[in-house]
Amino acid sequence: MAMEYIEKKRWAFLGLPLTFTKYKITEEIITVDSGLLKKVENDCYMYKVVDVRLEVSLLERIFGLGTVHCFSGDLTNPDLRLLHIKRAKEIKDFILKQSEEERLKRKTLNTQRLDGVPGSGAGDSCED
Repeated sequence: MAMEYIEKKRWAFLGLPLTFTKYKITEEIITVDSGLLKKVENDCYMYKVVDVRLEVSLLERIFGLGTVHCFSGDLTNPDLRLLHIKRAKEIKDFILKQSEEERLKRKTLNTQRLDGVPGSGAGDSCED
């Protein structure tokens, strides 16, 4: 059975879903729908997600909310944020696990530079 989360962005104060942003997280894709008059839909494939971070402020903690950051290779939104959502820890863990499974299924390789210097890697030199 396919796993799917549907969450709405909530106000950090009182945790009420009175915004026009909806997040849909499936096994293959993360979709962010936002806007009332001008609708914007932003998608990110799971296999592109490199790292996930959970942030919970004091106010979010009081109302049982959290913000999930999805760092990805997506050009339109390299830091996809799921703001003020319920079940944030559960969703973060799901995205982390599912992104790895999608990379293995597609046989994609994700490499990181260990020296911390941004660049393409080919032809870069480190001069001290």
